[in-house]
Amino acid sequence: MKCPFCGSIENQVLESRVVEESEAIRRRRQCISCHKRFTTFEKVRQGLLWVIKKDGKRELFDKEKVKRGILRAIEKRPVSLELVDEIVEDVDREMLRQETQEIPTKFIGNAVLKRLKKVDKVAWLRFASVYLEFEDMRDFEKAIEKI
Repeated sequence: MKCPFCGSIENQVLESRVVEESEAIRRRRQCISCHKRFTTFEKVRQGLLWVIKKDGKRELFDKEKVKRGILRAIEKRPVSLELVDEIVEDVDREMLRQETQEIPTKFIGNAVLKRLKKVDKVAWLRFASVYLEFEDMRDFEKAIEKI
């Protein structure tokens, strides 16, 4: 493992711990050269997932993109970043459990909406307004009635 501070490949593992429901290992390391500490995570590499966009284009599934969407929805809301990470991990696991490696954006969006609805109704409405492409106040009214 390459030190992010000096680039040396010589380091020592100080501590290892199982994290993310036993799906990853967190290792605390110290560089032999510069003596700075850093953390690494090891995960089993899953098969690649492809997202089928509304226009038919395909792109690789990106958990960070899902996280950015959720972060926009929870802006100035009382939702912790830890909870956002939990939602992202839950959605990721749900997508990986699917029998196909091609997932429509609708499936991902619905998975996020389902979790946001339990956490914060305003964040749910914000996410829904972008994801479901609200065009006017009537769309908001319909969504609010569903809640």
